[in-house]
Amino acid sequence: MKKEGILSKVWKEPYLETCCRSALHRLCLSGALGRPEGLQDDPCLKRMQGMGFVTRSAQGRFYITEEGQARHTQEVLKRKAPLKPGVGS
Repeated sequence: MKKEGILSKVWKEPYLETCCRSALHRLCLSGALGRPEGLQDDPCLKRMQGMGFVTRSAQGRFYITEEGQARHTQEVLKRKAPLKPGVGS
């Protein structure tokens, strides 16, 4: 089996750099207020928006999505994310 085949089975999720994990944690801590644009973590928030972990309002504020919350739980809090209904059953 080629290395690409092995790695594609191991890495099913996009890698988050340390700076992006920190930005995800700050976003989670901000709760319903979200994070305004124009801060130093904008590049990470925009990258994670493309991954579906973050959404951006018309006013330019960033908010965490359900997928982002699950990734935060798994990668930042180091807990197993709960399965969505119907997944894995």
